[in-house]
Amino acid sequence: MNEATHEAGNRAGSKPRTTPTDRTIPATPATPATEAISLDRVSKVYGKGRSAVAALREVSITLPRGGFTAIMGPSGSGKSTFLHCAAGLDRPSSGTVRLGGTDLAGLTETKLTELRRARAGFVFQAFNLVSSLTVAQNITLPLRLAGKRADAARLAGIVTRVGLTERTGHRPGQLSGGQQQRVAIARALIADPEVIFADEPTGALDTMTAREVLGLLRETVDALGQTIVMVTHDPVAASYADAVLFLADGRVVDTMAAPTAASVADRMIRLGAWAK
Repeated sequence: MNEATHEAGNRAGSKPRTTPTDRTIPATPATPATEAISLDRVSKVYGKGRSAVAALREVSITLPRGGFTAIMGPSGSGKSTFLHCAAGLDRPSSGTVRLGGTDLAGLTETKLTELRRARAGFVFQAFNLVSSLTVAQNITLPLRLAGKRADAARLAGIVTRVGLTERTGHRPGQLSGGQQQRVAIARALIADPEVIFADEPTGALDTMTAREVLGLLRETVDALGQTIVMVTHDPVAASYADAVLFLADGRVVDTMAAPTAASVADRMIRLGAWAK
């Protein structure tokens, strides 16, 4: 999907903004069969006593399967904490997190690790590739860690989709930043995860490369039915999503369907994230 097509789609498919009381993105009933992630009254507090800091405050939200949700908010609003709790990378202080209907609270650390390897994919700002491994080896690393073998046809298909057919034998140091992030996306896709969690995936990229990566993420949703949850500070990045969840002071304060870069930027200004 090119930029012009994307922006035209945003304009043609714009929908009314939902209200802060909506608990599902988009605002449709969710069932265990259709929900990708569900948080019920989730709070996360760091520290104790007077030094305690509440990063999340009783957040309740359900994200549907096959959707692309962007998480935005001012610095310190709880965006990364939300992603970490939703992905099982951190445990909430209270409340319930379900990934595909599985309650994460009752899992041991070993079982939680196994669940993440099997059912979640991750894309980070810093790529997090192993410098000594080739592109193909980096992509299949999650399977190797889980004691599984990569299906050659699936690997070839993913490599083709992310545009790295001629780079499978290269190492990260031989790739551009955009190519490295494509490797990270392929690595996230290889195990056929229920959800891909992306934390500022374009933060280290130039504008043109960032839009190429965002287009690739959008394509995985449209063509593969992938579910993506992406933390970002960039309204343009958020405009590639189906919906945006806004946090402030650890709370859900608004949601927006069919976002555009302009509408997201305006909402961030009204949240006090930026000066006018």
